[in-house]
Amino acid sequence: MTEEKFEQLLLSVQKPGRYSGGEPGSIMKDKSKVDVRFAFCFPDIYEIGMSHLGMKILYSQFNARDDIWCERVFAPWTDFETVMRENNIPLFALESRDPLSAFDIIGFTMQYEMSYTNVLNMLDLAGIPLHSRDRKEMAPLVVAGGPCVCNPEPIADFVDIFFLGEGEEVDLELIDLYKKYKNGGNKQEFLREAARIEGVYVPSLYEVSYNDDGTVQSVTPKGDAPKTVKKRIIKDLDKTFYPKNFVTPYIEIVHDRAVEEIFRGCIRGCRFCQAGYIYRPVREKSVDTISEQAHTLCNTTGYDELSLASLSTSDYREIEPLLNKLLDWTERERVSLSLPSLRIDNFSEELLEKVSSVRKSGLTFAAEAGTQRLRDVINKNITEEEILGTCKTAFEGGYTAVKLYFMLGLPTETDEDLKGITGLAQKIVDEYYHLENRPKGKAVSVTAGVSSFVPKPFTPFQFEPQITAEEICRKQQFLKENITTKKLRLSFHDSATSFLEGVFARGDRRICRVIERAFKNGCRLDGWTECFLPEVWLDAFREEGLDPAFYANRKREYTEVMPWDHLDYGVTKEFLIRENKLAHKAKTTPNCRQKCAGCGANCYGEGVCFEKR
Repeated sequence: MTEEKFEQLLLSVQKPGRYSGGEPGSIMKDKSKVDVRFAFCFPDIYEIGMSHLGMKILYSQFNARDDIWCERVFAPWTDFETVMRENNIPLFALESRDPLSAFDIIGFTMQYEMSYTNVLNMLDLAGIPLHSRDRKEMAPLVVAGGPCVCNPEPIADFVDIFFLGEGEEVDLELIDLYKKYKNGGNKQEFLREAARIEGVYVPSLYEVSYNDDGTVQSVTPKGDAPKTVKKRIIKDLDKTFYPKNFVTPYIEIVHDRAVEEIFRGCIRGCRFCQAGYIYRPVREKSVDTISEQAHTLCNTTGYDELSLASLSTSDYREIEPLLNKLLDWTERERVSLSLPSLRIDNFSEELLEKVSSVRKSGLTFAAEAGTQRLRDVINKNITEEEILGTCKTAFEGGYTAVKLYFMLGLPTETDEDLKGITGLAQKIVDEYYHLENRPKGKAVSVTAGVSSFVPKPFTPFQFEPQITAEEICRKQQFLKENITTKKLRLSFHDSATSFLEGVFARGDRRICRVIERAFKNGCRLDGWTECFLPEVWLDAFREEGLDPAFYANRKREYTEVMPWDHLDYGVTKEFLIRENKLAHKAKTTPNCRQKCAGCGANCYGEGVCFEKR
């Protein structure tokens, strides 16, 4: 297709900048001079994918090698998909505009369960067989990583290789192995050798059997495939690769700023939070490394906003020295500094002063539950006194807007716990109006974002049932009816979406059939309300003879074989069972810096927590 024809087609769709490529920072190479072409695929639209830090890191790291050319691929929006299918345009990479079928390796990052049909749609748009069993040749090899692959079974039929854990090292090891087999190698021999790399899971090398009641009986390795696949961990963040430049988009994206990762993992152990367990152990970058990398990024990209990335920014040990170091140059160079993921129990006046010196917008905190009993059940380890005290500190510092995150449907939750959400919000409003020196003429605004609890693998709540979609709706209505102030706004997640997320999160390989059926019946972009087709999904389950409630709404026994039990993310099942029992007693576990809980993730065979070494 000529460039002129391509440009004409782009003018017929919304946001042609999603597909045009050529952005500053994008990397072009001579494809005849590289050994491996890697298509980094984000199974969602451009604005979401271009905001993802993992893509930025691996894109730059791969392209730092002369023998690899990594290009970006995103899911098209519905308008451009129609154009592509009507004009027989295969899905292409932004840099070269070559079709996916021309690449050696097609790599998907799986960040969200509701993007599974997008993977199939992207393969289909590229003319690539959906099932791994139908791709006999070495290329294209379909691989996937990201948080969702801690239970990859619902998409196991479609992917050749999964990367468990952090990808900076294992991805390159796999690429080096691929180079040995690329020209005339046997794919099955390659897969068997790849399975010996720590962090590599080859689903076709495992046989799954089921009990009469539908639960998993066993997952058995074939041949010499490892019985258990262990995730990969980057031990020293100061020495690992970090980009000196980002691709700078021409159109606005969700997180349009420079991003500096300050540490990985989390010390907290909130029992609902998958990220808090699968990203263990905690590893921090040094203050000097963070400042140097962040400064370089702002200089190369021209961004005037810098965000610090982590699961809990205020848990960084040297947070105040870090902010002092960053403020030395951000204030001088007029760079705005944002600190997401702040903890209620360590938000000090000193930290507020640092934040306020560069940013004066609303503050966001995760309270998660409205009563102390339920906060103890989920191991949130914060008190109402701390919540109110933090909000008071923020109000005294001049803030008038606070957003709180809550969940409904948590294990053991009652309507009294739900009342606690609106009751706590009312107390926060009252806290503002009780201030003697509150800002004159300014009203307070409290927003409560209420998501629906989804049990996830590798958490203490992986055994718990999710409440039904009907019960989610009832609880949402109950909260609306219990609002006692006009100063509070509530927002909710869609109940049908949360239900399907719960099905996929703990699904087994039989779910592959449902996902393929739903895709062929028109499902894609399921994370977008305007595209989501819940009835089509329910029809797909019926047509495949599977009950979604079996996966989402059923309590699991501790002895049940989970679809992901052959994968090792560090935390032991024994630890998760112990934490689940404590949850039902509403007993808390101290955070990792207070006392080691023996989860298994932080011990490297030396009996010493990684953080204390």
